[in-house]
Amino acid sequence: MTKQVFIAGGSGRVATDLISDLVGRGYDVVAGARHEDKIIEMPGVARVHLDLHASVDEIAHLMEGSDVVYFTAGSRGKDLLQTDAFGAVKTMQAAEKVGIKRYIMLSSLFSLEPEKWEEIPSLKSILNYDIAKYFADNYLIYNTNLKYTILQPTNLVEEEGTGKISLDKGVLKPNPIPDVAKTLADILKFDNTIDKVIKMSGGDTPIKEALASIK
Repeated sequence: MTKQVFIAGGSGRVATDLISDLVGRGYDVVAGARHEDKIIEMPGVARVHLDLHASVDEIAHLMEGSDVVYFTAGSRGKDLLQTDAFGAVKTMQAAEKVGIKRYIMLSSLFSLEPEKWEEIPSLKSILNYDIAKYFADNYLIYNTNLKYTILQPTNLVEEEGTGKISLDKGVLKPNPIPDVAKTLADILKFDNTIDKVIKMSGGDTPIKEALASIK
């Protein structure tokens, strides 16, 4: 059973809700960020300084004792190569170095399908981010032995969560941030999500029901 979770990008909007969800479910969380003082402070959370420019060995040291890694970090376009692309790769290498098997990536819709980027205005506007996620996600799938899940939500909105989502590829509704966090947390309970790329948007299906339906 997973006991300790490591979160890269622990000061972000999704990570803040994810941390609260995981702690509420009884997990110990080690959350890392460049500005660790911005990580939510609560019992069950160890806040650590994580610089994705650091070496794989330095990152691996922070992960020791964890059972799963979440990557929720993002530079918001300011450091795409070293954070969103290669920073992600280094967390994968670090996880394997310390024997962690489970890795959950928060990505972007159609990150692995560049032919879609020109078709959808919201993706076309973040083209360089799409490219960074493309290389990071491909590395995770083809260059590691990690038991991965790649979650690809539509655009995130700061709205109250509904507890419901859609995994229908034809639905492109925005995702309230709390629903993305709950989906990430629930993924741990569903082994059928291992080695899967999951596209999600706002919808009408309870999160656990939607994840259980994945084949």
